[in-house]
Amino acid sequence: MKQFVLLILVVIQLCDAQSFKDEQLRFPRVKTAFKEKSDVVDSLLNKYIIQRSALNIFLRAFKSEKELELWGKNKNDSKYRLITTYPFCETSGGLGPKRKEGDLQIPEGVYSINHFNPTSSFYLSLGINYPNASDAILGVKGKLGGEIYIHGDCVTIGCIPITDDLMKELYVVAVEARNSGQTEIPVHIFPTRLDRNGLSALRKYLPSDSITHLFWNNLEPIYRQFEETRTLKPVEVDSRGRYFIR
Repeated sequence: MKQFVLLILVVIQLCDAQSFKDEQLRFPRVKTAFKEKSDVVDSLLNKYIIQRSALNIFLRAFKSEKELELWGKNKNDSKYRLITTYPFCETSGGLGPKRKEGDLQIPEGVYSINHFNPTSSFYLSLGINYPNASDAILGVKGKLGGEIYIHGDCVTIGCIPITDDLMKELYVVAVEARNSGQTEIPVHIFPTRLDRNGLSALRKYLPSDSITHLFWNNLEPIYRQFEETRTLKPVEVDSRGRYFIR
């Protein structure tokens, strides 16, 4: 009886996952994206023997390099593999986290995708859960802003834009990951690659005792942990807005 109940739960979960993709395919832009990019996505995933039905993804962005990395794995694999890299086609603000509405900054920190927008004003878009718990503590209270997206159309006042063509591809991958059961797609945004060279460059950009540089030092262990292991550990926020790996 217990096994039968578990089987029913699995079937329900699979149906719910499938219904997300079906719902997305009701929208013309998503339907076009799947028509034009399905073969490309299959080629990218097949290269690393990743199945659509078991797909988990991770997005990592570097503001200085203007690069958005797409990492993927099968859900039962431990390590992610770099699938492809998308260039920003525009940027705004400078290095450093977003702390208030209207500062034009692209956020920095640990986020996740919380919204799929198939009718975006910027073609297609994936919402980032800014402000997160750290931003709420360290940002300007009551003026944090929001609506930060990875999107098409090469304009931005704090989002991460890639071309419409590449956004079709990324959107298809994200829908497939959500459809496979990945309810949280992690997104890490860094000022630059926080290796020795990157940290040295940041010390020239701002004094090492500045508040922003202290924030970058707080992000470095998160960058390093993934670089060394290609795995993601849970990241939490303490009462002072600092990230720590659990």
